[in-house]
Amino acid sequence: MKNTCTASIESKGFCHYKCTNGIERHLAVDTLGLPFFTHCTKANVTDDQGLIEMLIDHLDYFRAKPVKIPKITILLDHGYHPDTI
Repeated sequence: MKNTCTASIESKGFCHYKCTNGIERHLAVDTLGLPFFTHCTKANVTDDQGLIEMLIDHLDYFRAKPVKIPKITILLDHGYHPDTI
């Protein structure tokens, strides 16, 4: 997503593999598509690092989940590299 004109110069970055500058928005949704978490990073931060930052920011949510839920499945698009995360 391209950057808006209201972003400060400190919050902008350049993503070399997407050839865009500005801000990346990371979004976690449930199976119905309803948003759970959002996280914004500079465009030069990798998608993998943005995912890690978003999950770290919301660790309390995962710790508060009921014990009877055995696991949480995270599905990723092609921009992420699960083997290196």
